[in-house]
Amino acid sequence: RHPVAVALEVAGDGAVLPRSSGLPDAVFATDGVMTKRPLRALTVSSLAPRPHETLWDIGAGSGTIGIEWMRADPTCRAIAIEPRDDRIAYIRHNADALGVPGLEIVQGKVPDALDGLAAPDAVFIGGGLSDALLDALVARLAPGTRLVANAVTLEAEALMAASHARLGGELMRIEIADAAPMGGKRGWQARYPVVQWSVTL
Repeated sequence: RHPVAVALEVAGDGAVLPRSSGLPDAVFATDGVMTKRPLRALTVSSLAPRPHETLWDIGAGSGTIGIEWMRADPTCRAIAIEPRDDRIAYIRHNADALGVPGLEIVQGKVPDALDGLAAPDAVFIGGGLSDALLDALVARLAPGTRLVANAVTLEAEALMAASHARLGGELMRIEIADAAPMGGKRGWQARYPVVQWSVTL
């Protein structure tokens, strides 16, 4: 019944992380397999996290997408599915370090690892997209589920093009270049282009 006043004194003057998606790559522990900052910001935007929603992050790697999803709102939940022990250790470390210790981690290969999981509102496929995986997802996901997949290989790109023709959605090719030394001057160094397919089932 009484007002409460709380005074906080910040200890230290370290870096402050924004709530917006696209955290610096350097804040994640990784073996190099991660969705890099600009593409991660675009991907989380395409996934469009909303309060109280659940994400399946398939092929979670270092856990970057699931972590950024959960940071979007305190009520967002994410389940990271990853088969490799070493990468699961990175995911757990990153989730704890970046303030989302509630990130659920499931070790296993899809689609078997999906059995018994809470139904998602959105699904991200960071790698390993295949006809079999896509068919399994379409068969088990509820209408209205948002699906986003990124691909860098020609084979995965061809599968996305065919899936886009069959299921609709948006197909986008993302090309990013960074300034890099070129002799005594600077020039543009292109990253691998990424194709992103996003669809609401």
